[in-house]
Amino acid sequence: MVPKLRFPEFVGHPLQDVRLADATAESTERNGAGQATSQIMGVSKVEGIVPMEERIVAADTTRYKFVRKDWFAYNPMRLNIGSIARWQGDDDILVSPDYVVFKCKGAGPHRLDPVYLDHFRRSDAWEEFVSEKGDGSVRVRIYYKDLAHLQLALPSFPEQQKVADCLDSADALIAAQGRKVETLKAHKKGLMQQLFPRECETKPRLRFPEFEESGEWRFVELGNLLKASPDYGVSAAAVPYDEDLPKYLRITDIAEDGRYLKENKVSVDITPTRGDYLEEGDIAIARTGASVGKSYRYRREDGQLVFAGFLIRVRPDQRKLVTGFLAHYMATPQYWDWISVNSARSGQPGVNSAELSSLPVPLPADVRLLREQQRIADCLSSLDDLIAIETRKLDALKTHKMGLMQQLFPKVGEFDA
Repeated sequence: MVPKLRFPEFVGHPLQDVRLADATAESTERNGAGQATSQIMGVSKVEGIVPMEERIVAADTTRYKFVRKDWFAYNPMRLNIGSIARWQGDDDILVSPDYVVFKCKGAGPHRLDPVYLDHFRRSDAWEEFVSEKGDGSVRVRIYYKDLAHLQLALPSFPEQQKVADCLDSADALIAAQGRKVETLKAHKKGLMQQLFPRECETKPRLRFPEFEESGEWRFVELGNLLKASPDYGVSAAAVPYDEDLPKYLRITDIAEDGRYLKENKVSVDITPTRGDYLEEGDIAIARTGASVGKSYRYRREDGQLVFAGFLIRVRPDQRKLVTGFLAHYMATPQYWDWISVNSARSGQPGVNSAELSSLPVPLPADVRLLREQQRIADCLSSLDDLIAIETRKLDALKTHKMGLMQQLFPKVGEFDA
């Protein structure tokens, strides 16, 4: 097969159908006498090659395997979930004797660029092959002899390098955009810590100029700032999304940053009352489980939403409390500290409506003057909008790279054993 996308100078050049075994070689070189001072490492799906925790390093490291620059290492029981990495450091390292280590051939008719292979291992062709070998099982061992049957449509070494350089450039753009997003998030986090009073303090460390002389803040229990007592959602199971049924908001439909996750929307098969729907100004809070305290501020653009029974709804009295202000406060360390303390009183983490009503909310002393609350909410919401824009750019870059990979790497089958 020929890639759908090739650089002009390589169009028409033949590809070699080879097995991974033709272009790589397994290494079982061990620490031997144990004289090496190399670091002992493990492989993480997300972080790549990382230092191994001391508690799981054996006292005798003589059987640990060497990994040199541009060699690959993986745990044969975790290859099917993506735990494989290329070592990019200059110094040799050691990995567990249970790991598989292999290297690319740097000469001969099947010369393979390790950077090219490092990108290829993230392709659909690689994933499909490994998934078939694993039969969908979580704990299945895939050794080098199994991986060796993977077939590659291998371009010339110069073309491999060109493809690798192209994808490296895409990775660099993604990394730069990712840093931009993380910088904005860190800026917002720091700003929040200054715009809300810290523990044992009665004023924020940072106030907008027009409010600098407005006096101290005070803490008011949330229940005194609501139109009605907090209430629970409907107790019903979710069903696959159906346009003729109401959309359903569950804990799992709320992102860590408080957005509604529309990608996997579901419905609920009930005839809802008006009170079952969230309204503009409402906030839904997870009341149980590992996500207790996670919150979602309803937005009309998310469409009509019925909320589930493991969520508590609060409806701020807009004469006393700005919804956006409360929503941002529910992302502060002070709020999460309160959740941690109050949700740990039983074996199962959770808060009920009465406990949530007692949440202390910091407010400017005169609650009739909402301008400072609104100013803080608007400032942080503007940052949220900027973060969302930059995150969409990051997602677009990742999608672009994925599309490039699908075109630069042809899908091929497996040679017969």
